[in-house]
Formats: sequence, structure tokens, C-alpha cells
Amino acid sequence: MGDGHAHQHGGPGLADHRGRLAAVLGVTVAVLVVEVIGALISGSLALLADAGHMLTDVAGLTLGLIAAVLARRPATAARTWGYRRAEVLGAAAQAAVLLAVGIFVLVEGVRRLLEPPEVTSGVMLVFGVVGLVGNLIGLAILAGGRGDNLNMRAAFLEVANDALGSVAVLLAAAVIATTGWLRADAVASLLIGVLIIPRTLRMLRETVDVLLESTPKGLDLEEVRGRILRLEHVHDVHDLHASLVATGLPVLTAHVVVDESCFHDGHLGPMLDELQASIATDFDVTHSTIQFEAAEHAGHEHETHA
Repeated sequence: MGDGHAHQHGGPGLADHRGRLAAVLGVTVAVLVVEVIGALISGSLALLADAGHMLTDVAGLTLGLIAAVLARRPATAARTWGYRRAEVLGAAAQAAVLLAVGIFVLVEGVRRLLEPPEVTSGVMLVFGVVGLVGNLIGLAILAGGRGDNLNMRAAFLEVANDALGSVAVLLAAAVIATTGWLRADAVASLLIGVLIIPRTLRMLRETVDVLLESTPKGLDLEEVRGRILRLEHVHDVHDLHASLVATGLPVLTAHVVVDESCFHDGHLGPMLDELQASIATDFDVTHSTIQFEAAEHAGHEHETHA
């Protein structure tokens, strides 16, 4: 039986995004306050929807910041992977909250489309510009780290959606100011909702896949099985599993049935090195655990093994 080389699963090797998240959180809180004031003054649903989106951003970024702090805590005997999965939980929570806001905006937008209230376009325009500037600042801060993990992707996604929402607010304000068509505010809010929901569902699906320990995207376990079976002295592979602990941390386990002689002639050590090197090189999985077994061991396996 063999496993991978020693790994550190805690925080020191992780990219530190706490500063980025804290800075964006500060900007977002400021824009939220400004947009709520603007929505109350102008009566704009689109502006209020954008402010509501900002509110979820504040909650989401707070969760993201907490997750970023927890993810850097070292592994312990009780939590052998440390808190690496905290970023996945944070992203899932952000996506769930954002989905609820998107549904609310769509429902309220339809209601206002049928019965449009009065909207002060000038005030709406001013506060829409403030929101857009704040969003652009947030995007600039997050841009460098958005591809590092699900938590950062969720944060970047929320701010990007906010920026699009602010653009929709500005367009609605311009239409109302030039044509007097009040339903433009409701249309803009519906657009914001449409922008929120599909991306949110995609993020939610990705986080659920990680939490359900689904096979990582792009990793074909049949190819892995075939590669193992091509190794000399190997007869069978079973209990082959792969999942993501967190972004960038795929793990793979397998039971490999080999010749009985391998347990006596020193073959297992070189076989383990070759097999794990191949899995790391060919499939980009650097953390693999391989259990070697003799053919007669199958009779002692639990019935749930496959």
C-alpha cells in the first residue's frame, strides 16, 4: 500500500486575497449606502435592485473574507485538510443569496412593468454613475486574483454583475429623461435580474459539484483506469475515486491489484513512483493515494467497494 508525498494542506502555500477582499468590501459598503439613498430619493426600482445586489455583495464579500481567513489556517489532526473547503462554502452561500435577490428583482420588475411609478431620472442618473465607478474600482482590485479559486471567482462575478446593473440603471435614466417612458426603470431591473440568475446558477452548480465530491471537470477516470492497467504486473483497478477538496486541489484514490510476487521482490516502490508520476503529469493530479493489493485480497473487500 502506498500514498503520495507529504503535503501541506493549510494556509502558507495559498494565495493571500484577504487584502483585496477587504478593500472591495469597503468600496461596496460605501456604494451601497449611496445607492440606497439615491433609490429612496428617485423612486427607482432599478437603482434599488442594484442596491439590493450591493447588499448581497456586502454579505457575500464578508463571507468570502471570512473564508479567505479560514482557508489559511493550518491542517490539524481534527481537520486534516485545514479549512480549504471554506472557500467553497463561501461561494455557495454567495450564490444562494444572489439567486434569491435575482428572483425578487424579476418579480418586482414585472409588477412595476404593469404599473410603473414615478421616477426621478436626474437623481437616478447621478447615483447610477456613483455605483458604476464603485463597481469598476472593485473589479480592478479583484481582477488579479479572480482565477485563483471559487471564492474569488464568486466575488468577482458579483461585482461584475453589479457593474452591468449600474450600466442598466444609467441607460434607464437616460431613456426616462429623454422620452419620459417610465417603464424603462422596470425593464432595467428585469435586465439586472436576467444578468444575475444564469451566472449565479452556474456558480451554484460548481460549488455543489465540489460539495458532492463529483469527479473534477476534465478528468476522465476511464483514461486514468486505462493508464494504471497498462502498468506491468497490474491485473485490476477498483475503488477509483477523484474529487476536489477545493479549487486547485484535486485528489485521487485507487485500489490496484498486482502480482503476489510484487510484495516480495521490491516492485511496489518503483511502481508507486511511476504510477503517481504518471497521474500527476498526464492528469494534473498531484495528490494521489494508491493501495496495492494481491488478487486473493478481493475476497476480503467490503461489498460496497467497486
